[in-house]
Amino acid sequence: MELQQMRYVVAVAETGGFTRAAERCHVVQSALSHQIARLEKELGARLFDRTSRSVRLTAAGEAFVPVARQALEAAERARAEVAAATGEVRGRLAVGAISTVAAVDLARELGAFRTRCPQVRISLQTAMSDQLLEQVRQGVLDVAFVGLVPAARTVGVREKELARGELVAVVPPGHPLAEREWTTLSRMARETFVDFTAGSAARRQREDAFRAAGLTSEVAYEVTTVEFLAKLVRAGLGVGMVPEAIASELAGLHIVRVRPAPERTERVVWSGLGPSPAAVAFLTGLGVDPAQRGDPA
Repeated sequence: MELQQMRYVVAVAETGGFTRAAERCHVVQSALSHQIARLEKELGARLFDRTSRSVRLTAAGEAFVPVARQALEAAERARAEVAAATGEVRGRLAVGAISTVAAVDLARELGAFRTRCPQVRISLQTAMSDQLLEQVRQGVLDVAFVGLVPAARTVGVREKELARGELVAVVPPGHPLAEREWTTLSRMARETFVDFTAGSAARRQREDAFRAAGLTSEVAYEVTTVEFLAKLVRAGLGVGMVPEAIASELAGLHIVRVRPAPERTERVVWSGLGPSPAAVAFLTGLGVDPAQRGDPA
């Protein structure tokens, strides 16, 4: 069994076809098919069900692909560790971030890191905090920037708090609160909300404050990005609450401070099992000690 064979199998599984997999791996399709057939013979099981219209993983293939991914990641990590021992940072840096990250200028930091470490392949994805935390635990992401309520504990990762701030209300022009500088939670409870998805860390930042005050609220529209939240608020469909550092960037909306204000923290998190050389270099560039204590349990 060879790493290249594993790479071909994973490529077919991810692209859904032999032709597309061969294009991704920069080989002719016949060579890729031959190597997969050799691997299937060695394993004594077919990994794919092939028809004229589709290619699907068999039960054996479903079991094989996750382990193959782990083996490929381990091989890449080994190469990166050897390169780091000789003073060169290589490998990958997979970064995740919430859409409301404000504690760092992420575009600038990634650009500076690419300049310092040009041999590292950088990727970035945005998602909700809970998803990002789980992807860091699974090793899908090396580093993630998340927003959590101050009391939240992270498990299976290491972390550093980057900033602590408050949520403010954002309302459309013409709204009764648009001309006010501040309002109360009890007044906000009378509004219809545009908010993040139920159960998400972003949603809990607001709901915990309402719950602590003995208040409830109506959420009519659920979103996953602050940009879409702002769009629905501009349309007059409801009001929203977002981090103060982000609110000023949302054109066409009025900012209203709320008392008592919901609080949130922004944190950078990384693997509790030890960051890769690229992650170490990136965190160090942020002024974060990669040995920062956390709860890796």
